[in-house]
Amino acid sequence: MGNAKELIDSGKAVMGLEFGSTRIKAVLIGEDYAPIASGAHDWENRFEDGVWTYSLEDIHEGIRDCYRDLLRDVKEQYGTTIRSLAAVGISGMMHGYLPFDKDGKLLVPFRTWRNTITGEAAAALTKEFSFNIPQRWSIAHLYQAILNKEPHVKDIAHFTTLAGYIHWKLTGEKVLGVGEASGMFPIDDATGTFDAGMIKRFDELIAPQGFPWKLEEILPKVLNAGEKAGSLTAEGAAFLDPSGNLSAGIPFCPPEGDAGTGMAATNSVAKRTGNVSAGTSFFAMVVLEKPLQKVHEELDIVATPDGAPVAMAHCNNGTTDLNGWVNLFGEFAKASGHPMDAGELYGLLYNKALEGKKNCGGLLAYNYNAGEAITGLNAGRPLFVRTPDAEFSLANFMRSHLYASLSTLKIGCDILFKEEGVQVDKLYGHGGFFKTKGVGQSMLAAAMNAPVAVMKTAGEGGPWGMALLAAYMINGSGADLGSFLSDKVFGGESGDVMNPDPADVKGFDEYIEAYKKTLPAEAAASAFEL
Repeated sequence: MGNAKELIDSGKAVMGLEFGSTRIKAVLIGEDYAPIASGAHDWENRFEDGVWTYSLEDIHEGIRDCYRDLLRDVKEQYGTTIRSLAAVGISGMMHGYLPFDKDGKLLVPFRTWRNTITGEAAAALTKEFSFNIPQRWSIAHLYQAILNKEPHVKDIAHFTTLAGYIHWKLTGEKVLGVGEASGMFPIDDATGTFDAGMIKRFDELIAPQGFPWKLEEILPKVLNAGEKAGSLTAEGAAFLDPSGNLSAGIPFCPPEGDAGTGMAATNSVAKRTGNVSAGTSFFAMVVLEKPLQKVHEELDIVATPDGAPVAMAHCNNGTTDLNGWVNLFGEFAKASGHPMDAGELYGLLYNKALEGKKNCGGLLAYNYNAGEAITGLNAGRPLFVRTPDAEFSLANFMRSHLYASLSTLKIGCDILFKEEGVQVDKLYGHGGFFKTKGVGQSMLAAAMNAPVAVMKTAGEGGPWGMALLAAYMINGSGADLGSFLSDKVFGGESGDVMNPDPADVKGFDEYIEAYKKTLPAEAAASAFEL
């Protein structure tokens, strides 16, 4: 405790701050890279005028409240406050669309990754580039706005992501880390920046519109992990900490996306490694040894924070529906006079799922609160269905909902592993899905038919990963990011590894075949307004 206080007082602590979909969280780490304090702010997206969004007020108040909560934790634990830091890193939900004019005014409300409103643009750009452009990507949002003839497009001076916006707000620098940038527009592996040939084709595609800008002029500058990305300005310090205690001049590393911070937090930036982030949304990242043989609309090609190509299977829907069912059982427990806290409730229900049939005994669930590009649905409705003769038990019910959380991810990853023959030595799991020991981990191992490791630090997640990237900027000493993480941060730790059970793999394969055949029912439900 004394060492941590001295570290904070001397301005040597490092902060990572991440905008997740339901929580903004800040983590402070010490010289051994372990967390010493944290702060958080809960928030939710809104569905307004057909768009999933967060307002600028939500964003601004969210980061300030998160930082205030961090200050409270520092005060309670160490009796001091933060006046300076060794380094800071900002991360956030990848993709989305935040366009600004020359005066820094946001031209339309923030369009987040969750929207499935750019199908026409994504399909056209995928064909134009011979490279998969998912609906979530920033360039798909921009091109869809052009196709829609939205009047704001002509006034764009620059556009960016949520992490890029906050970084700009605090430092004045319009930059992105390469991992985050790879979710805006394709990256050229050889140059480590946006693909110049594709930029040229895009400019030619929109030339008839006569806009006063070229694409390269409105994109952020791309930086690699370890590079300096500006410093906290006086205005940025006053914005983040209105008390005036925080000093300007703190160095910032390149802002990254939640995919990149997940890779850092799980030590999975090297080839043949991968990680699965499992929370409100699910995504798998596998670092590639060589390019894929063909373009797959189910898979994104993005980058690690140090620029290596990564195949990504992204699912808009994660544990939201599963959490809803757990909460319903919690209501029942309370009504019965036997209330249970969340940890006990989740532990009971998740472990009950291990007793279920390997193929869930004729029960199926779809966790679609929103659309899913992998299965071709632009909208979603959570749906539970069973055959009349199904074994309708609590164990099978819970197992079906755990499987549902992974099913779309499995469909995408089956293309990667079975069709493309991509090899992975180990997948690292992180996120709330893995908090109940051994349950989510065994389900993921079955879905992927690959060993799954969960580290003790898995619960720290993206903010901690972002702090590690900030620490790498000041402590990397010329080492590559993979070596820095393996040697200095993780020290050879491989986590608790669970190999796939062949019976579980077989059961999940049977479940997913039934899941695919019943997708038309989900499609019909998604088109129905209650």
